[in-house]
Amino acid sequence: MPIKSQAQRRKFAELLVEGKISPEVYERWNRGAGYKKLPEHVKPKAKSETKRTSKETPKRKTTSKTRAKGKTSARKTTKRSRR
Repeated sequence: MPIKSQAQRRKFAELLVEGKISPEVYERWNRGAGYKKLPEHVKPKAKSETKRTSKETPKRKTTSKTRAKGKTSARKTTKRSRR
């Protein structure tokens, strides 16, 4: 997997100097980038929304409240007076 930014290139060079990675590993990672001018930092990809395959809207789940709204109640409604 190639190095994608200048910051990564510096980090790998630092690890090479400290002896934490071998020169072969550094070359393998750096070879993929070649002599390209790399950005200073790579920005994370924006999360995309899930795409729907069908154009129809999803069906809503009915809850007890929405089912109760459709039913008529046997109670009489009376107008309350304000005091």
